Amino acid sequence: MRTYLVVIDESPESQIALRFAARRAVKTGGSVEILALIERPEFVQWGGVMATMEQETQQRAQGLVAAAAGTLLEESGLKPALTVREGDGPAIVREMIAGNPDIAALVLGAAASGAPGPLVSHFSGTDAGTLPVPVMIIPGSLDRDAIDRLS
Repeated sequence: MRTYLVVIDESPESQIALRFAARRAVKTGGSVEILALIERPEFVQWGGVMATMEQETQQRAQGLVAAAAGTLLEESGLKPALTVREGDGPAIVREMIAGNPDIAALVLGAAASGAPGPLVSHFSGTDAGTLPVPVMIIPGSLDRDAIDRLS
């Protein structure tokens, strides 16, 4: 089954990318996998503070993917696979693609203004053309009608 891997965060462009991926999955009989990345926190001298910070970050990421899954299910009827991982974003994306032969595309949202996010920059710059799947970069300036028309 064709799976669209979408990396989400709290940005509006990631929600646009998710909608695009969901619409493509519905039209192609595929599925969606939602990935939330957690950056490793900087070392804090006091272990209890560090543990609390890590727990709060994990809970926020879990809440983010749960909310995205609920929106996806409500709007498209798709029940996505959910993944929350901590570490280097590009390395995690590569591992996930290598570990799941059903992933047909990586879908990323690009900010409507300003610099693109780190994954967009990485996979359209440093690692452009090296993934075994297409990278779909969805402009953050698209509205719902435009996404529906293009997907």
